[in-house]
Amino acid sequence: MNPSLKLVLIVGFLIVILWNLGAGLYYMLVDKGQTKRTVNALTRRIAFSVAMILLVILAIYMGWITPHGVGG
Repeated sequence: MNPSLKLVLIVGFLIVILWNLGAGLYYMLVDKGQTKRTVNALTRRIAFSVAMILLVILAIYMGWITPHGVGG
């Protein structure tokens, strides 16, 4: 797998996760608990986080990426 593709994929997931976290905060402040937009945004954030973790586990298993220590 192309190293730049891996980087773009992981950074893209992180941006989407942060976007949904920010959307949840915004909806919580604006809606004042009247709608379910906050819950939906935070549910999407959790789903993307789980998907990214599973994608990293799959990439390690397939040999696309190799884990290393903090200093390595």
